Amino acid sequence: MKKPELLAPAGDWEKLKYALAYGADAVYMGGPSFGLRAYAGNFDLKELEQAVIWTHKLQKKIYITVNIFAHEADFEELPAYLKRLEALGVDGAIISDPGIIALAQEVAPSLPLHLSTQANNTNSYSIRFWLNLGIERVVLARELSLEELREIRSKVEGGLEVFIHGAMCMSYSGRCLLSNYLTGRDANRGECTQPCRWGYALVEEKRPGEVFPIEEDERGTYVFNSHDLCLLPYLALLKPLNLDSYKIEGRMKSVHYVASTVRVYREAIDTLWEDGESSFQGKLAQWLEEMDKVSHRDYSPGFLFGKPGAKSHNLETSHYVRDYDFVGVGLSEEEAETLPMIADQDTSWVEQRNNFKCGEVLEVLTPQGEPWSFRIREMWDMDGEPLEVARHAQQKIRIRAPQKILPYSILRRAKSDKK
Repeated sequence: MKKPELLAPAGDWEKLKYALAYGADAVYMGGPSFGLRAYAGNFDLKELEQAVIWTHKLQKKIYITVNIFAHEADFEELPAYLKRLEALGVDGAIISDPGIIALAQEVAPSLPLHLSTQANNTNSYSIRFWLNLGIERVVLARELSLEELREIRSKVEGGLEVFIHGAMCMSYSGRCLLSNYLTGRDANRGECTQPCRWGYALVEEKRPGEVFPIEEDERGTYVFNSHDLCLLPYLALLKPLNLDSYKIEGRMKSVHYVASTVRVYREAIDTLWEDGESSFQGKLAQWLEEMDKVSHRDYSPGFLFGKPGAKSHNLETSHYVRDYDFVGVGLSEEEAETLPMIADQDTSWVEQRNNFKCGEVLEVLTPQGEPWSFRIREMWDMDGEPLEVARHAQQKIRIRAPQKILPYSILRRAKSDKK
């Protein structure tokens, strides 16, 4: 049984490098336009070229989102953009609009096309329709149950991709108008402001100032705040389906999120496919513990076991679970080469992402090996001056630790340790 591709988000250059370093087989990202994450870092055309070269050098794959619902004006620039993606040799364009698909097949015939989850593919008939039109892979709707996934796979021979982790949109396959109506920013053109996460209450027009809480009753829920998807505990149920790609959501999330989720799912997939379910179950608890260290909303299996109902919504708050602070990263060899040479083998260069200070305990997550912790005893700035507190954003700091802080390491601090 083939091992599925692990597909990770790459919202910017740093996240792309971390996703690949921590074990992703492929990344998906946005170009300068026509994607649904206008506020992610995204890549201009020169950066896209560099990203393709970087990814292919590692023998990994790179997919570009072109998944807006296009308006007429978009087709002025789309032909040249699609031709450029074809020329760059990207491994696939993720598209939802039939018009863009038709255009891509006309102007960039060798560009592989993947159908976005935005296209609401919930049955084998629609999937075969798209595959017969030349789509190489269909990203399945997130509203499918395990039984529906099993039945679709039995009837479809083409490429199928499924989301296994990340934020869940309360609207059907992400096709939502809330943001457009309430803020003027169109979610279907990459500008979602996530009004589904806002706090709502009911006001009756003849009683201004009287605010009534929105509650749930036996007829349904009146709030939009869905839990995050996490199918990690259920990978053994997905394995027999022979799906082609497991996708992690999160181009807007932090590099800590990308590194941690990719690392866990990489280990989980490898263990399940190579060592069997018994070994997988033996390690599941530690993987779930790791998943709790990244910023997230409460987890749920989404629609895997049927319509989720109230148990997959947070009726009280849209706040994230944040048990750890992401405070820094280990610098790459290229970055370290631009900094003063150090003879002290017990120190390493790191870049600050959140305040930390001497006396605090930091945990270090690395692409390989187990996480390890140390208490900060000494650190210095780029001029060699001792520091008590690293308080400046992205400040380069030399720090003493019992072992080298390797490139692509993540430094984090348990909130209980914060003084």
